[in-house]
Amino acid sequence: MNFASVLAKSLRDMLSPAVLGFILKVGLGSFLFWIIVLRLAWDPFEHFVASYIVMIPWVGHLTWFQESGAFLAALATGYALVVVTISILTSLFGEKVILRLAAREYPDVRPVAGGGKIHRSIYYTLKASFVFLLLFLLTLPLIFVPIFGQFWMLWLWSILLREPTIYDVGSLFIPDEKELRRRGGKARLIALVAALFNYIPLLNIFAPLFAQILFMHYLLGKKEPAIKA
Repeated sequence: MNFASVLAKSLRDMLSPAVLGFILKVGLGSFLFWIIVLRLAWDPFEHFVASYIVMIPWVGHLTWFQESGAFLAALATGYALVVVTISILTSLFGEKVILRLAAREYPDVRPVAGGGKIHRSIYYTLKASFVFLLLFLLTLPLIFVPIFGQFWMLWLWSILLREPTIYDVGSLFIPDEKELRRRGGKARLIALVAALFNYIPLLNIFAPLFAQILFMHYLLGKKEPAIKA
């Protein structure tokens, strides 16, 4: 199956009741959680971000960046926390949705008994989240650079999605991790495409599950023997 077909099938699946129900619960729940938390603790949160900005080499001492950059950086950091939360919850609880879609689209493909291990899923998800947040904070000024900043953020979001998606989806159908990594060749492209949703407020709640659905179709659509019963 070519990537255009994978993309078309994935976009169609995003409108299924199972997907929409999951996204509404996980995505909107994450938004509401952080809106409440940041509303209650916005002043100390903004102060924390402002204090961090002062320590950034080359730009932290600039008055204009301290004054206008602090508020924008706090908003960007809050938005990043929402995205990370949605990604973590999707990684932990999206399995049933993927299995339901796979059973409908690929009835001849049987999932691996027991599926992926929860501790491995947590490991990959927390690892990706840590790397994403670390690079986001270390390169925070770069996201304000026109054009380059947008491409840089897209790359960072792909880091958040790529490795957890490979394991969370692939381990449901391929028991061997070496084989899974071999078959995950286009996972970076898939993560980048799914991460585009993060540029549209509210639609960003679709990004992690969309990445999983894309990878499911890419993986199972290849019809290799390793994923057969």
